[in-house]
Amino acid sequence: MPSLTIWVYDSTLGAAAGEVRFKELVRRGAVLVTDAVTVTWVKGTHRPHVGHLRRRSAQLDGSLLGGLVDLLADDGPEGDRRVADLARRLAGTGIDQGMLDQARCALAPGTSALLVLARDVDLAVVRPIVERGRTRRDVVMVHADLTAETVDLLRDAVQGSSR
Repeated sequence: MPSLTIWVYDSTLGAAAGEVRFKELVRRGAVLVTDAVTVTWVKGTHRPHVGHLRRRSAQLDGSLLGGLVDLLADDGPEGDRRVADLARRLAGTGIDQGMLDQARCALAPGTSALLVLARDVDLAVVRPIVERGRTRRDVVMVHADLTAETVDLLRDAVQGSSR
């Protein structure tokens, strides 16, 4: 079953540490990744920097999660409308308005995040390793188990809302 997990750290370096631990889980075969990105949002900048876990470049053409970050980082009224539209399009898929709002509120200047779209994730194994050394208030985890069709619906919805 696919899932979407978002870890938002209260510092710009938190996701880098989480990424190192997460890559080890991937290497050991503990999780099957469909798409994964890190987000670093330095205070004083208007937009976060998004990097892909599989290729460390700013080129994210076709990255589903890169498009999702663009939506979540848009904090104006247009962003509110786009996120509400995304939630409507994804009704019944496992991703709802509450999840999107929680991720959107947590992702702000001075934070970093690790977003993972994966299959066969055992959160009991993955969560303690990705969050190791962090206190509960240092990291916010948002997770949704998705239906089989959700990934395609999410891709269509993210591409449609970026137009």
